[in-house]
Amino acid sequence: MSDAEDGSWLDDEAGRLVRPYTVSNGRTRPSAHLDLLTLVMATGTRPQSYLGPDYDQVLTLCDAPISVAEVAAHLRLPAVITKVLLSDLVTHQALALRSPRAVEAASPTDRNLLEAVLHGLRKRL
Repeated sequence: MSDAEDGSWLDDEAGRLVRPYTVSNGRTRPSAHLDLLTLVMATGTRPQSYLGPDYDQVLTLCDAPISVAEVAAHLRLPAVITKVLLSDLVTHQALALRSPRAVEAASPTDRNLLEAVLHGLRKRL
C-alpha cells in the first residue's frame, strides 16, 4: 500500500500535507461545467485505474446526491480543485450530474436560496 492510499497525506494537527493544487496535478479548470449548487451522485461505476485517495473519498461522499459545495467542505479543498476532481470522475462515468430543481426555478440572486445553502453548509461543519 502506498503512502497516498494509507491516508498519510493528512496529519491530525497540521492538516493536509499535500498542497491542494497537487491533488489535481496543477489543473484549475474542470472539464465539466459545475457550479456550487450542482448535485453529484456516484453511478456505481468505478474508474478503470486508481486515481488517488481523494477520488475514493469523493465517491464515498457521493453515495447520495450531494452538492459540489458540500463535497468541497468535506474534503477541505478549494471549490475549483474539487470541481476538477468531480469532473475527472464524470469523465470516467463514475459520477452523474444534476441541477437541482429549486435552483432552476429561482433567480441566481435569490436571497432565500443563498441563505438556505449557507445555513446547510454551516450545519454540516
